[in-house]
Amino acid sequence: MARAPGLSVRLKLTLSYAGFLMVAGALLLAAVWVFLLRYVPDRAMLINPDDRPTQGVFPIRSALLEVFAPRAAAVLAFLLVFGLVGGWILAGRMLAPLTRITEATRMATDGSLSHRVQLPGREDEFRELADAFDAMLTRLEAHDAEQRRFAANASHELRTPLAISKALLDVARTDPDHDTGELVDRLHAVNTRAIDLTEALLLLSRANQRSFTREPVDLSLVAEEATETLLPLAEKHGVTIETGGDITPTRGSQALLLQLTTNLVQNAIVHNLPERGTVWVTTAVGPTSAVLTVENTGEPLTPHQVSTLTEPFQRGTERVHTGHAGVGLGLAIVKTITGAHDGTLTLTPRPAGGLRVTVELPAN
Repeated sequence: MARAPGLSVRLKLTLSYAGFLMVAGALLLAAVWVFLLRYVPDRAMLINPDDRPTQGVFPIRSALLEVFAPRAAAVLAFLLVFGLVGGWILAGRMLAPLTRITEATRMATDGSLSHRVQLPGREDEFRELADAFDAMLTRLEAHDAEQRRFAANASHELRTPLAISKALLDVARTDPDHDTGELVDRLHAVNTRAIDLTEALLLLSRANQRSFTREPVDLSLVAEEATETLLPLAEKHGVTIETGGDITPTRGSQALLLQLTTNLVQNAIVHNLPERGTVWVTTAVGPTSAVLTVENTGEPLTPHQVSTLTEPFQRGTERVHTGHAGVGLGLAIVKTITGAHDGTLTLTPRPAGGLRVTVELPAN
């Protein structure tokens, strides 16, 4: 925003230092006058009780003022110059860290998020501000990189069904004798996938903006509803779902938490053993949190594989897929919804194979 020009902070501090020094000097000179010169007589007095001649000259107030006033003025002038010069130097040294922070802010505004203040020295208010600013830049840089990567991946994912649709339409136009029923079925499947991907992207945006009303939610009921909805899918893949847990109250969006649980259970069903797989869905109440845990059997996973599963469009290609590719946003949506509810998401590979996902949300 446009602002009217004004004095710099360094000049203001310099004037403040000099003004304080001048006031202190004036008070000191006033104290000399109040406590010393006022007791000096205004005319000469001769005191000789023992008839001895008085030695020396006894000063009077007017004579002292003639001597004291110009020297006091000289001292005040010196204090003014000393205060201005010393205040300017001192203010410059004190504001040097702020100058570095300002330069880093300008660079960040211009788009350079990799620059850091890295202010040396022992901890004080400026160092604390610089460290907080560096931490903010680190988070912004990571978020910016994540958004760029997400935008690139989303563009690629959305381009694929559109390219397939264009190819199918070109085939239908150039080959009128082609089986239209097959083309319609393939177009329907491609269009369904594009709609699912778009809805997932919209859900991610909604969760990121936290544009939802928080209300009391029982995670155990949410888990029960999600598992009942996905029972046909589990039967299709030969997977058994086991549920358990007590009433687990929390606060949040019923719809988003249901989506979170559904994504976890669906992910556990799809990425499971080809036969006789198992999914465990449990809820529990912690001291300060409501905990939802979803475990599944499956192929062994390495910690590196697990660390990438919450990235958008990561589908775990080394695991078993059984005809349900998804859009690659299931766990990314889970991570976003968990963060929007001020919770924590933990993914741990099971020693026997498969994955354990734990969601901790603030207790109601």
